[in-house]
Amino acid sequence: MKTVLVTGATRGLGLAITRRLVRDGYRVIASGRRMSPELSALSADLEGKISFAPLDLQDTQVIASFARDVLRSHGPIYGLVNNAAAGVNGILGTMHLSDIEHVMRVNAIAPIVLAKHLSRTMAMAGEGRIVNVSSIIARTGFAGLAAYGASKAAVEGLTRSLAREVGKRGVTVNAVAPGFMRTDMTASLEDDKLSTIQRRSALRDLASPEDAAAAVAYLLSADARAVTGTVMTIDAGSTA
Repeated sequence: MKTVLVTGATRGLGLAITRRLVRDGYRVIASGRRMSPELSALSADLEGKISFAPLDLQDTQVIASFARDVLRSHGPIYGLVNNAAAGVNGILGTMHLSDIEHVMRVNAIAPIVLAKHLSRTMAMAGEGRIVNVSSIIARTGFAGLAAYGASKAAVEGLTRSLAREVGKRGVTVNAVAPGFMRTDMTASLEDDKLSTIQRRSALRDLASPEDAAAAVAYLLSADARAVTGTVMTIDAGSTA
Protein backbone atom coordinates (compact mmCIF):
# COMPACT_ATOMS: atom_id res chain seq x y z
CA MET A 1 0.00 0.00 0.00
CA LYS A 2 1.47 3.35 -1.07
CA THR A 3 1.64 6.23 1.37
CA VAL A 4 0.63 9.81 0.57
CA LEU A 5 1.11 12.87 2.76
CA VAL A 6 -1.70 15.43 2.50
CA THR A 7 -1.28 18.83 4.12
CA GLY A 8 -4.26 20.81 5.35
CA ALA A 9 -6.21 17.56 5.59
CA THR A 10 -8.41 18.45 8.54
CA ARG A 11 -11.24 20.11 6.62
CA GLY A 12 -12.53 21.28 3.24
CA LEU A 13 -10.62 20.18 0.17
CA GLY A 14 -7.89 18.43 2.19
CA LEU A 15 -10.47 16.26 3.93
CA ALA A 16 -12.09 15.42 0.58
CA ILE A 17 -8.69 14.49 -0.87
CA THR A 18 -7.95 12.28 2.12
CA ARG A 19 -11.29 10.52 1.82
CA ARG A 20 -10.83 9.92 -1.92
CA LEU A 21 -7.26 8.63 -1.61
CA VAL A 22 -8.18 6.13 1.09
CA ARG A 23 -11.03 4.95 -1.13
CA ASP A 24 -8.49 4.47 -3.93
CA GLY A 25 -6.31 2.25 -1.75
CA TYR A 26 -3.68 4.63 -0.41
CA ARG A 27 -2.56 5.00 3.17
CA VAL A 28 -2.77 8.70 4.06
CA ILE A 29 -0.73 10.75 6.48
CA ALA A 30 -3.04 13.67 7.17
CA SER A 31 -1.37 16.79 8.49
CA GLY A 32 -2.76 19.98 9.98
CA ARG A 33 -2.29 22.26 12.94
CA ARG A 34 -4.65 20.19 15.05
CA MET A 35 -7.01 17.25 14.66
CA SER A 36 -10.51 18.29 13.61
CA PRO A 37 -13.75 16.52 14.54
CA GLU A 38 -14.31 15.76 10.85
CA LEU A 39 -10.92 14.13 10.36
CA SER A 40 -11.24 12.29 13.66
CA ALA A 41 -14.56 10.81 12.56
CA LEU A 42 -13.15 9.80 9.18
CA SER A 43 -10.11 8.21 10.84
CA ALA A 44 -12.37 6.22 13.14
CA ASP A 45 -14.40 4.95 10.17
CA LEU A 46 -11.25 4.00 8.27
CA GLU A 47 -9.17 2.64 11.11
CA GLY A 48 -5.54 2.03 10.21
CA LYS A 49 -5.67 3.85 6.88
CA ILE A 50 -5.23 7.44 8.13
CA SER A 51 -2.50 8.71 10.44
CA PHE A 52 -2.57 12.25 11.79
CA ALA A 53 0.70 14.19 11.89
CA PRO A 54 0.49 17.69 13.44
CA LEU A 55 2.24 20.41 11.45
CA ASP A 56 1.97 24.19 11.51
CA LEU A 57 3.25 25.32 8.11
CA GLN A 58 3.67 28.88 9.32
CA ASP A 59 6.78 27.64 11.13
CA THR A 60 8.84 26.61 8.12
CA GLN A 61 11.86 25.85 10.34
CA VAL A 62 10.21 22.65 11.64
CA ILE A 63 9.49 21.17 8.21
CA ALA A 64 12.85 19.41 7.88
CA SER A 65 12.46 17.59 11.21
CA PHE A 66 8.80 16.87 10.40
CA ALA A 67 9.82 15.20 7.13
CA ARG A 68 12.47 13.11 8.90
CA ASP A 69 9.96 12.00 11.55
CA VAL A 70 7.36 11.06 8.94
CA LEU A 71 9.86 9.00 6.96
CA ARG A 72 11.12 7.32 10.12
CA SER A 73 7.60 6.48 11.33
CA HIS A 74 5.88 5.59 8.06
CA GLY A 75 8.61 4.58 5.65
CA PRO A 76 8.88 5.76 2.02
CA ILE A 77 6.43 8.43 0.90
CA TYR A 78 5.05 7.85 -2.59
CA GLY A 79 3.01 11.02 -2.87
CA LEU A 80 2.92 14.55 -1.49
CA VAL A 81 -0.19 16.71 -1.82
CA ASN A 82 0.61 20.32 -0.93
CA ASN A 83 -2.94 21.38 -0.18
CA ALA A 84 -2.77 23.55 2.96
CA ALA A 85 -3.30 27.23 2.31
CA ALA A 86 -3.98 30.48 4.09
CA GLY A 87 -6.24 33.13 2.63
CA VAL A 88 -6.40 36.75 3.72
CA ASN A 89 -9.06 38.80 1.98
CA GLY A 90 -8.28 42.50 1.74
CA ILE A 91 -7.00 45.30 -0.46
CA LEU A 92 -3.23 45.03 -0.75
CA GLY A 93 -2.68 48.73 -0.11
CA THR A 94 -4.09 48.43 3.40
CA MET A 95 -2.99 44.89 4.21
CA HIS A 96 -0.64 44.47 7.14
CA LEU A 97 2.82 43.16 6.30
CA SER A 98 2.38 40.29 8.77
CA ASP A 99 -0.66 39.06 6.80
CA ILE A 100 1.25 39.19 3.51
CA GLU A 101 4.16 37.26 5.02
CA HIS A 102 1.80 34.69 6.56
CA VAL A 103 0.13 33.97 3.22
CA MET A 104 3.43 33.66 1.38
CA ARG A 105 4.99 31.48 4.07
CA VAL A 106 2.11 28.99 4.26
CA ASN A 107 1.12 28.95 0.59
CA ALA A 108 4.48 29.21 -1.16
CA ILE A 109 7.53 28.73 1.06
CA ALA A 110 6.18 25.74 3.01
CA PRO A 111 5.27 23.71 -0.12
CA ILE A 112 8.70 24.43 -1.58
CA VAL A 113 10.45 23.24 1.58
CA LEU A 114 8.28 20.12 1.90
CA ALA A 115 8.89 19.27 -1.75
CA LYS A 116 12.63 19.82 -1.21
CA HIS A 117 12.83 17.19 1.51
CA LEU A 118 10.38 14.59 0.19
CA SER A 119 11.34 14.78 -3.49
CA ARG A 120 14.84 13.62 -2.55
CA THR A 121 13.56 10.36 -1.09
CA MET A 122 11.19 9.88 -4.03
CA ALA A 123 14.09 10.36 -6.45
CA MET A 124 16.16 7.81 -4.56
CA ALA A 125 13.27 5.33 -4.78
CA GLY A 126 12.85 6.00 -8.51
CA GLU A 127 9.18 6.89 -8.26
CA GLY A 128 6.92 9.48 -6.71
CA ARG A 129 4.13 11.98 -7.23
CA ILE A 130 3.90 15.58 -6.07
CA VAL A 131 0.60 17.42 -6.51
CA ASN A 132 0.44 21.09 -5.59
CA VAL A 133 -2.95 22.72 -5.06
CA SER A 134 -3.01 26.08 -6.81
CA SER A 135 -6.03 28.21 -7.72
CA ILE A 136 -7.50 29.85 -10.80
CA ILE A 137 -6.71 33.14 -9.01
CA ALA A 138 -3.03 32.59 -9.95
CA ARG A 139 -4.02 33.38 -13.55
CA THR A 140 -7.28 35.32 -13.45
CA GLY A 141 -6.70 37.53 -10.43
CA PHE A 142 -9.40 38.66 -8.02
CA ALA A 143 -9.80 41.97 -6.22
CA GLY A 144 -8.80 41.57 -2.58
CA LEU A 145 -6.70 38.45 -3.16
CA ALA A 146 -3.44 39.91 -4.50
CA ALA A 147 -1.16 38.22 -1.94
CA TYR A 148 -3.06 34.94 -2.24
CA GLY A 149 -2.87 35.07 -6.04
CA ALA A 150 0.87 35.77 -5.90
CA SER A 151 1.42 32.80 -3.60
CA LYS A 152 -0.47 30.46 -5.92
CA ALA A 153 1.41 31.74 -8.96
CA ALA A 154 4.59 30.79 -7.08
CA VAL A 155 3.20 27.27 -6.59
CA GLU A 156 2.65 26.92 -10.34
CA GLY A 157 6.21 28.09 -11.00
CA LEU A 158 7.47 25.51 -8.53
CA THR A 159 5.44 22.83 -10.29
CA ARG A 160 6.92 23.45 -13.73
CA SER A 161 10.55 23.82 -12.68
CA LEU A 162 10.61 20.96 -10.18
CA ALA A 163 9.03 18.67 -12.78
CA ARG A 164 12.12 19.19 -14.94
CA GLU A 165 14.49 18.61 -12.02
CA VAL A 166 13.09 15.28 -10.85
CA GLY A 167 11.47 13.84 -13.98
CA LYS A 168 14.53 11.80 -14.92
CA ARG A 169 14.20 10.08 -11.52
CA GLY A 170 10.66 8.89 -12.16
CA VAL A 171 8.95 11.60 -10.12
CA THR A 172 6.10 13.66 -11.56
CA VAL A 173 5.09 17.12 -10.33
CA ASN A 174 1.73 18.63 -11.23
CA ALA A 175 -0.78 21.12 -9.90
CA VAL A 176 -4.54 21.26 -9.57
CA ALA A 177 -6.14 24.70 -9.84
CA PRO A 178 -9.66 24.65 -8.41
CA GLY A 179 -12.12 27.44 -9.03
CA PHE A 180 -14.34 28.85 -6.32
CA MET A 181 -15.91 26.16 -4.14
CA ARG A 182 -18.15 26.39 -1.11
CA THR A 183 -15.54 25.75 1.59
CA ASP A 184 -14.23 27.54 4.67
CA MET A 185 -11.78 29.35 2.38
CA THR A 186 -14.64 31.09 0.53
CA ALA A 187 -16.75 31.74 3.62
CA SER A 188 -15.80 35.43 3.50
CA LEU A 189 -17.41 35.81 0.06
CA GLU A 190 -21.06 36.76 0.09
CA ASP A 191 -23.50 34.24 -1.35
CA ASP A 192 -24.37 36.63 -4.17
CA LYS A 193 -20.74 36.70 -5.34
CA LEU A 194 -20.57 32.90 -5.44
CA SER A 195 -23.93 32.81 -7.19
CA THR A 196 -22.65 35.24 -9.83
CA ILE A 197 -19.55 33.09 -10.40
CA GLN A 198 -21.79 30.05 -10.71
CA ARG A 199 -24.09 31.70 -13.27
CA ARG A 200 -21.14 32.81 -15.41
CA SER A 201 -19.45 29.41 -15.53
CA ALA A 202 -19.80 27.24 -18.62
CA LEU A 203 -21.54 24.50 -16.61
CA ARG A 204 -23.61 26.99 -14.57
CA ASP A 205 -22.19 25.38 -11.47
CA LEU A 206 -19.35 25.52 -8.95
CA ALA A 207 -16.77 22.78 -8.75
CA SER A 208 -16.93 20.77 -5.53
CA PRO A 209 -14.09 19.61 -3.27
CA GLU A 210 -14.83 16.10 -4.50
CA ASP A 211 -14.25 17.23 -8.11
CA ALA A 212 -10.83 18.62 -7.22
CA ALA A 213 -10.03 15.54 -5.13
CA ALA A 214 -10.72 13.34 -8.15
CA ALA A 215 -8.18 15.33 -10.17
CA VAL A 216 -5.59 14.89 -7.42
CA ALA A 217 -6.30 11.15 -7.35
CA TYR A 218 -5.78 10.93 -11.11
CA LEU A 219 -2.43 12.75 -10.96
CA LEU A 220 -1.26 10.36 -8.23
CA SER A 221 -2.30 7.31 -10.22
CA ALA A 222 -0.39 5.12 -12.66
CA ASP A 223 -2.66 6.45 -15.42
CA ALA A 224 -0.89 9.83 -15.10
CA ARG A 225 2.64 8.43 -15.49
CA ALA A 226 3.26 10.62 -18.57
CA VAL A 227 1.73 13.79 -17.10
CA THR A 228 4.13 16.22 -15.42
CA GLY A 229 4.74 19.95 -15.20
CA THR A 230 1.12 20.76 -15.90
CA VAL A 231 -1.71 22.61 -14.16
CA MET A 232 -5.14 20.99 -14.27
CA THR A 233 -8.03 23.47 -13.93
CA ILE A 234 -11.16 22.31 -12.08
CA ASP A 235 -13.61 25.21 -12.15
CA ALA A 236 -16.81 24.10 -13.93
CA GLY A 237 -15.75 26.25 -16.88
CA SER A 238 -15.40 29.57 -15.04
CA THR A 239 -12.25 30.38 -17.01
CA ALA A 240 -13.37 28.78 -20.28
